[in-house]
Amino acid sequence: MNIQAIADITLGTLSNQGKLEGSIDSICFDSRLATHEPGELFVAFSGKNNDGHQFIAQLATQGTRNFLVEKEVDVDVPGLNLIKVDSSLEALHRLTAYKRQQFNGSVVAITGSNGKTIVKEWLTALLSVSRKVLASPKSYNSQLGVPLSVWPLNNHYDLGVFEAGISRPAEMEKLKHILSPEIGVFTNIGPAHDENFISTEQKVLEKLKLFSDSQALIFDADDKQLSQLVESKFKGEKLGWSRELHSHIPVLKKERGIEIKWKGTDISFETNLLDDASFQNIVHVILTALYLGQEPEQIQEGLNRIRPVKMRLELKKGIQGNYIIDDTYNNDLAGLSKALNFMDQQRSKEKKTVILSDFIQSKVTEADLSKLNELLISKGIQKLIGVGPLLTANQNCFTLNSSFFTNTEELIQSDILDESEDELILIKGARRFALERVSLILSEKGHKTTLEVNLDALRHNLNFYRSLLKPETQIMAVIKAFAYGSGSTEVARLLEYNKVDYLAVAYADEGVALRKEGLKTPIMVMNPANDDAYGMIKYNLEPEVYNISQLQHFQQVFKTFNRTLPVHLVINTGMNRLGFNQEQIAELKNVLVELDGISVKTIFSHLAASDDQVHETFSLHQIQSFSEIANSIRSVLPNGPLRHILNSGGITRFPEAQFEMVRLGIGLHGVEVNYKYQDQLQKPAVLKTVVSQ
Repeated sequence: MNIQAIADITLGTLSNQGKLEGSIDSICFDSRLATHEPGELFVAFSGKNNDGHQFIAQLATQGTRNFLVEKEVDVDVPGLNLIKVDSSLEALHRLTAYKRQQFNGSVVAITGSNGKTIVKEWLTALLSVSRKVLASPKSYNSQLGVPLSVWPLNNHYDLGVFEAGISRPAEMEKLKHILSPEIGVFTNIGPAHDENFISTEQKVLEKLKLFSDSQALIFDADDKQLSQLVESKFKGEKLGWSRELHSHIPVLKKERGIEIKWKGTDISFETNLLDDASFQNIVHVILTALYLGQEPEQIQEGLNRIRPVKMRLELKKGIQGNYIIDDTYNNDLAGLSKALNFMDQQRSKEKKTVILSDFIQSKVTEADLSKLNELLISKGIQKLIGVGPLLTANQNCFTLNSSFFTNTEELIQSDILDESEDELILIKGARRFALERVSLILSEKGHKTTLEVNLDALRHNLNFYRSLLKPETQIMAVIKAFAYGSGSTEVARLLEYNKVDYLAVAYADEGVALRKEGLKTPIMVMNPANDDAYGMIKYNLEPEVYNISQLQHFQQVFKTFNRTLPVHLVINTGMNRLGFNQEQIAELKNVLVELDGISVKTIFSHLAASDDQVHETFSLHQIQSFSEIANSIRSVLPNGPLRHILNSGGITRFPEAQFEMVRLGIGLHGVEVNYKYQDQLQKPAVLKTVVSQ
């Protein structure tokens, strides 16, 4: 549409000196982001802290020609088009509502207290398998964010997926007018913005206004209050799902996925997103896709594509031996619970402290604070530092070791931060309190060059490779050399939390360090020295063995301490580094039969050129040779040990050779050596430095 059409739709008055026939194809409301292209429309808002009208003269000088304003402006630059309206926001609402009306496809709208952005991102990944989907960017769900999300909508897309959030009554009707969704998703109801509503019921009813004309609504029927209000108020098809109620869509959480009874048929999907919050979100996503006619195979393909939404939690090394979990973005009870769960994953420190601000977005009672006290104690928190007048006034609700300050300045000026030593400290605060200053004080400094590692990206890569494996195939994650420089302890904790079956390190001291940090997953040592035997016994490590004398040595030492030797036998099939050669297998079998106290955990080999198609014939020969040798060894053992030969490159090239286990190393770090799936991996590491001069 051109500038004249926009003036007509927004009921504005156009005063023009510029061209009218050009198409307006982008909207800007932040002068710092203006491109000054001929098709750009700058929308000026009069906000509490900033007024966009004061930048119009500068933008006009720089080349911007089209403006939508709610104040009179006097700019002495020729060739401008100015649309004057009563309210820029209302005009933007009218404009994007008009664009929505011209859209021939369907719109899915998502609301709720938590999980809107995650559901939107995951649903977009699923639906994009078979459709062209436009989705809200980032967390654009406000009175401004929703119209900005809808603005690009046109009939090149099949679907629009948008999130909508409100903080007070009467807001949702405006968003409903813009979105007019055919399908709705109500993620959940929580305490956010309770202070602006009379009751939770009022808040739910306000949010349900978004779906007053929708065809269908997906929701968690196990939330009794939400379910009752949906049943009584929503007119369309109610797609409530339940873990326990047979009157709704039955959903079952399984060990490696989800089973849903859809239209009388049990359908299973594989996913590792099975913690409570992720489970609720992913069920919403799957049911929406099923309702839209997505085939189960396409949904599974979409599940395999899911990328993690960037977390706000950041783990940092602190001064005085502390570790800091920085979550100073916002603060509500639901978010605190997630942060405490993340804290639970980090077992590096026995002493745990929480620095917590008042809850700004939630209405919190004394009863809520008493429950919070019990929650903190149950999570092993030894010390609470409260910041804000609410927590200070209700400090009698807390029985654990606590200190309270009415504001952040008081906390900083006190000596209490200096007293923290060898602690894991969670800093959780609303932005108003600026607790990032506390994080800055407690975080270790002095490094101008840093390597930032995104654990979400590592998790995504793990889940991608899992999607290529059979459900029963186990994973050994190779984290030698400090997880290829990414930090072995932090990466190992992530892998253990996501239930990999084995870890592999290069040297015994790496395994000892992981055990001292509390890791419980079985660990294979790839290059054990003979004098490492006692350390491996003490810290429950399992050596890789590659010759007869080494096997006999470890067996004797372990037997001295009345311990069975857990061993991994490496077979040389052509890489020619280490391993039992074909001519040594008969002697190896005899030794295994004669010596007692040996438990062979795995038999494995290394592909020499899994990433090189030129050598595919040789790789297939290695796999065949390994299979024959491993089966020959297994024939003399009472329990069949696991077999593995595929590395990251082998997983993508030779999926038929998974055996019982695969080894995942460089693939975790976003490197697909065959370039077959590189676009589906994420790079976890970013190296940053400072230009000093």
